[in-house]
Amino acid sequence: MTTPQHIAIIMDGNGRWAEARGLPRHAGHQEGVRPVRMCIEESARRGVGALTLFAFSSENWQRPAVEVSSLMQLFLDAIDREVDDLHENKVRLRFIGDRRSLSVKLQARMAASEELMAANPGLRLQVAVSYGGRWDIVQAARRLAAAVASGSLALDAIDETRFARELALGDVPDPDLFIRTGGDHRISNFLLWNLAYTEIHVCESLWPDFDLAAFDAALEAFANRERRFGLTRQQVEERARSA
Repeated sequence: MTTPQHIAIIMDGNGRWAEARGLPRHAGHQEGVRPVRMCIEESARRGVGALTLFAFSSENWQRPAVEVSSLMQLFLDAIDREVDDLHENKVRLRFIGDRRSLSVKLQARMAASEELMAANPGLRLQVAVSYGGRWDIVQAARRLAAAVASGSLALDAIDETRFARELALGDVPDPDLFIRTGGDHRISNFLLWNLAYTEIHVCESLWPDFDLAAFDAALEAFANRERRFGLTRQQVEERARSA
């Protein structure tokens, strides 16, 4: 079975899971830590090169203050609890997103964990916190504009490849498989550039219920896709024969 080399996941449905059980929304976020561990472990075990998890979007700041506060505390607790195990398993952790709105304490923990695991050769794990796809593209455009203005970059040198290098995932191949739990069929401002030719798999399960069987189903669905990247089926078959 073909294994995706980069999987991106929107972990949706924590709040709905909790509300259906008469629990506060933050209880769903706490329960959602378990499938995160499973996805990391299974990705590493199966030889997936990179895993990117959408933990908190730039739009999520508009949610109730109590929920946002509990999420920030959950991030702090998760870093403290998981960092040693991730490091022991050679995971290379990195956070992507606009950190300016995060607390100084959380920013410091994030930076310290990144530094600790920077040289690890295993699974490349990206956690998107305070991230938005449009923000990502704007930041890339600003960096390129500044380079052109300073004379260090020629305008004609900017192409898709050069632009992509300035994005948050500029040093990671684009996702092969995008999984969204919770049943919604949208990408919610996540990796807008990088998902151009990514295979999309929508799972009806809410994130706390996302288990190994659901993960296997997503990988099986991916393996059965014909990835043409704009080519015709005949062209794909001809390339496969000549490879």
